[in-house]
Amino acid sequence: MSKRTFTKQEKLSILKEATEQGVTKTLKKYGIYSATYYSWKEKLSSMGEEGLDYGMTKAHLKRIRQLEKENKMLKELVAEKELEGKLKDELLKKKYALQRKKKS
Repeated sequence: MSKRTFTKQEKLSILKEATEQGVTKTLKKYGIYSATYYSWKEKLSSMGEEGLDYGMTKAHLKRIRQLEKENKMLKELVAEKELEGKLKDELLKKKYALQRKKKS
């Protein structure tokens, strides 16, 4: 069985037909797996019609890179805050340990 590719317009018409006439009937008519149908539906709802284009779009890749960069910066900030908290705890322990020694 050869792999069939659908254009964006064909995908849109299949999705529309499935909502009007029923999913199983439409999928059998076009010979499409249900996973493919739901994948198209998810892409349409999350990215709009642009999501139905084959592969990832430049805008989508750019957004992914931007999010990865932001994620890296946030991880660094969290690591710095964690380190600051540990240093403060150590300083407080030392300070109170010195105060206890002076009282004794």
